[in-house]
Amino acid sequence: MVENGRTTTMMRRALVGAVAIVFIATALSSITAPSYLNFYLFFKDPNSCHCPPRDQNKYTGLIEDCYCDYETVDSINGEFLYPLLQELVTTSFFRYFKVKLWCDCPFWPDDGMCRLRDCSVCECPENEFPETFKKPWTHGLPSDDLVCQEGKPQSTVDRTLDSRAFRGWIVTDNPWTNDDETDNGEMTYVNLQLNPERYTGYTGPSARRIWDAVYSENCPRYSSGEICQEKKVLYKLISGLHSSISIHIAADYLLDETINQWGENVELLYDRVLKYPHRVRNLYFTFLFVLRAVTKAADYLEQAEYDTGNHSEDLKTQSLMKQLLYSPKLQAACPLPFDEAKLWQGQSGPQLRQQIQKQFRNISALMDCVGCEKCRLWGKLQVLGLGTALKILFSVDGDKIPVQPLQLQRNEVIALLNLLNRLSESIKYVHEKGPSVEKIFAEPVIYEDSTRKRMLNLIDGLSFRKQL
Repeated sequence: MVENGRTTTMMRRALVGAVAIVFIATALSSITAPSYLNFYLFFKDPNSCHCPPRDQNKYTGLIEDCYCDYETVDSINGEFLYPLLQELVTTSFFRYFKVKLWCDCPFWPDDGMCRLRDCSVCECPENEFPETFKKPWTHGLPSDDLVCQEGKPQSTVDRTLDSRAFRGWIVTDNPWTNDDETDNGEMTYVNLQLNPERYTGYTGPSARRIWDAVYSENCPRYSSGEICQEKKVLYKLISGLHSSISIHIAADYLLDETINQWGENVELLYDRVLKYPHRVRNLYFTFLFVLRAVTKAADYLEQAEYDTGNHSEDLKTQSLMKQLLYSPKLQAACPLPFDEAKLWQGQSGPQLRQQIQKQFRNISALMDCVGCEKCRLWGKLQVLGLGTALKILFSVDGDKIPVQPLQLQRNEVIALLNLLNRLSESIKYVHEKGPSVEKIFAEPVIYEDSTRKRMLNLIDGLSFRKQL
């Protein structure tokens, strides 16, 4: 009888010790292991989690500093804007972008850190061009040189456009951006459809230095007590653009270079965007800001000539633009995405505008320091698109008296609409993928006292009181 009691005591002590070991191991695993592998979830009290319920959308209500809510944006984007913009940017008018790709960095020597083939923007051989888009110059690659393509259609680039596409468009410079858009001498044409915004291998110190310079020198994050609305707007625009770029990289990522396998990198999506709710909110803000610029310039954009020499496709482009500019569905859902009239108020308004304009020009100039050609292409396009939105919104006082007549050149309109499409894609991707990705990677926070109490109660329940 005594021997059996001792055996029982030893067994129960061993059980208590085992539970204690599990508890210690669990605490360690919560620090090092991914959230979906953490064993402490077995002991989790659902009421102790700081996170919202898994089926609850954390982005609801009005978008900060805007007049539309998240639910409306997700709905109107998915049902109307996204499919229309996807069709619009594939037209001949909007697929060709004029860009100056070879510029010296004005801030530091170019380190040329990007060496992957996916960084490059290559010229197409002459035999790949439609007759109407033949190059007027002869210094391109020979027709039998396929080194740039490497068998991949996404690497080929059409850098020319029929000269008739420029009919009716003025030549003007954008005061918000650094590049001289009137200088055609060093410009080249790029087919955006053949050069998608995606992962290129451009990472490390060189890439970080660009964003560090953008934020630290030209667009520092505002403090919680910041009262300058204009500075908040600039930061949120850049942050939203940054989020969109990261989303496109994560959505089209080189998973295995050895077999050229591309796919989604959801961990990167979470680490760079979803983990920080303010980055998602700034993405929505930037989308509405650019959308407001497009709708505000509706009269100008409707009268523009979208002439590429292909009459049937040009009519299609005009029809799509009118649908975008005068959609009853869009006007009913979100009549005023952003109210720019509340900015630049007071005596210091003009000086503040000049200061922020200078900061944005510096950000534009930083695009020449990007060491990856394809990244530089999309950086220049989207910064020009954002600069065009700023130009539209702040060239008119409210909706009445122009500060100066609005004049846009063809390249600005192409950049503006392609930027809106990029943001639309990002909004849709986050709305559809965000909740499921956060279920995998978001780590619920458990109150330490609650966990300790439950563990001690468990051990007390297993403890043996010696009975004679």
